Amino acid sequence: MWFVVMFLAAVCIGNSVAMYILWRQKQHLAKLYAGSIEQHKQELSKLNRRLDTYLSGSMRMGEELHELQKNLAPLPEKILRMEQKDPTHLSFTQAARLIGLGATTEDLKQSCGLSQSEAELLQRLHAKK
Repeated sequence: MWFVVMFLAAVCIGNSVAMYILWRQKQHLAKLYAGSIEQHKQELSKLNRRLDTYLSGSMRMGEELHELQKNLAPLPEKILRMEQKDPTHLSFTQAARLIGLGATTEDLKQSCGLSQSEAELLQRLHAKK
């Protein structure tokens, strides 16, 4: 009987030690978990700040692009009016188109009224490479 009492006491002490060890591990894991949660919160906060920065930059860029679009919209009409006012410019534009179609310097001289040097210069500038 004495042996059974000693055995049960040893089992109780063993269980107490095991419970204490498990409790300590639980406390350690709870600290690690809390630290991990805090670290994730900080990383999330950093990412949110970066995202806000990127979004504000994108918004500014969109606004600037809109301004550029407004400024550039009337340019084709202005260019057309300038070409119509300056007949020599029109011949240069026409010559560039003819070069794209494969016209020679002689063709440019005859159809656009250009000099030999002007025709050669335009041929070199606009020739397909």
